[in-house]
Amino acid sequence: MAKPEQSSAGKPSRSGGGLLSNRFVRAILLSNVLLQLGIWIRNFAILLYVTDKTDNDPYYVSLISIVEFAPIFIFSVIGGTFADRWKPKKTMVWCDLLSAVSVFVVFLTFIYGSWHAIFFATFVSAILSQFSQPSAMKLFKQHVSEENLQRVMAMFQSLMAVFMIIGPMIGTFVYQRYGIEVSIMVMGIMFLLSALVLSRLPRDTENRDLPEAKNFRKELADGLRYVWSSKVLKTLALTFAAAGLAVGLIQPLGIFVVIENLGKGKDFLQWLLVANGAAMLAGGGLVMAVSRKISPQKLLALGMAAGSFCTFGIGWSTNVPLTLALHVLNGLFFPCIHTGINTIILKHTEQSFVGRVMGVLNPMFMGMMVIGMSGAGAMKEALTLPLVYMVSTVLFILGTLVLVPLFKPARSEDTLTSA
Repeated sequence: MAKPEQSSAGKPSRSGGGLLSNRFVRAILLSNVLLQLGIWIRNFAILLYVTDKTDNDPYYVSLISIVEFAPIFIFSVIGGTFADRWKPKKTMVWCDLLSAVSVFVVFLTFIYGSWHAIFFATFVSAILSQFSQPSAMKLFKQHVSEENLQRVMAMFQSLMAVFMIIGPMIGTFVYQRYGIEVSIMVMGIMFLLSALVLSRLPRDTENRDLPEAKNFRKELADGLRYVWSSKVLKTLALTFAAAGLAVGLIQPLGIFVVIENLGKGKDFLQWLLVANGAAMLAGGGLVMAVSRKISPQKLLALGMAAGSFCTFGIGWSTNVPLTLALHVLNGLFFPCIHTGINTIILKHTEQSFVGRVMGVLNPMFMGMMVIGMSGAGAMKEALTLPLVYMVSTVLFILGTLVLVPLFKPARSEDTLTSA
């Protein structure tokens, strides 16, 4: 079993005056705020610009999603492997700097060349995020005590919820008020500011567990074997697959819930999303409050069970207040899933394998989600909207049942499995 991780001071980080007294948590949170601002401005500015430029051409609109999600499949495992080789702080700073450089290059190309260059900005930053995200998790592994990991993950989930509410409004405002050129510049500035914040962290500590940078294929294979040899991580992989497929099946169908089930105009969808996002923010706070009283596997199972219940209800409900209440309930429990998963990964993965484990598991979820999204329309045509939601419900239930072995007392060798 691996020894407890040490902070840069040589002792495990404790909560002290609160998690925000930990400079690593503080810096990474602030960096994430800046990146979220840049990403939401990017996403909505590019979406609105492309729809204006192409008169809502579905080919170009779908291309936005392709350049955003394709790097997750192609570079997630690769990025995770290199993130395990490299020093985390330096990796994150360089990724943000390179993202900023790519944005400014795109800006010049956009001004003097083709408007199609704006897709490149999304593609490059999506690739680089596959290297920087595992590095952030490694810093948490190094500098946050185990009992506080779950609270940190809850804080991150709350931050995501905040931007799910305000991100679209900010992105739309910046584009409509100032145009695509200013939107691109703001995006680049946000990446630069994030790099500046992270650069003020102490230098990376030397870690003898880092793999020697000799054989990339061997490191990649070691990461796959590491996941396969761990009962906990294998279980998470199956849960990821079930949850990803469940989410993908219903992700594109929210508009039909509004139109067909509720008899409302499509603009009513925004209120369901706002209710869900606000509840996610409250749910993140609740998870932080109870994080020391409930294990991450119980938290994850609770979130999955609530997801199955709410999915079933949303698919069959024709009552507006009931549907709104189910979206609120779903939002309240969704942070349990995100927080539980990331806490389990960090607690059951050695520091030198964090990047590769994240690189293996993340595409598992995203891949199944994309498969579900691809088949959602055809399933709705073949079945009915409530039946598609029923299929998604069953997948959530299966994902919950898969977690049952994690509730058995863990043997010491299962706590951290080495490759």
